[in-house]
Amino acid sequence: MLLILFLSAFLVFEEVAALHVSNLNETCLRCLCHVAGCDLGHSCTDGYCGPFYISRVYWVDAGKPTLPEDSPERKEAYEDCARDFYCSMKIVEGYMAKFGKDCNEDGVTDCFDYMMINHHGSTCSEPLHLTPLGRRRLRLFQQCRLTN
Repeated sequence: MLLILFLSAFLVFEEVAALHVSNLNETCLRCLCHVAGCDLGHSCTDGYCGPFYISRVYWVDAGKPTLPEDSPERKEAYEDCARDFYCSMKIVEGYMAKFGKDCNEDGVTDCFDYMMINHHGSTCSEPLHLTPLGRRRLRLFQQCRLTN
């Protein structure tokens, strides 16, 4: 009986650990990284770390993912995960699982919506073309989608 409880708990943990976010696939993650600059050598500057330029608040909102064998309570856990390409993808997945929605109200939550969420946060309905940074991100996103 104890073995069955342990196996059940393990399977539930495995389900939670392997998030599935609709339409957030490898191509979309590559484009989100491209829009953020995708500098694989970027350490941390001005409160943003890694290829996706992730902030500590974003990491916390994403559920504080960490590298294997690490603890979210360790002081450098955020920086180490955000600087690692694969761990930073887990951060983006966690954030999108929490805040993902149809930002442009076209009836589907897709990579464009995720890019808008990365730009605006969870209040993502404002068009991107209204600011220079938004226009730049829109252009980079469109370039990436054309080449992928």
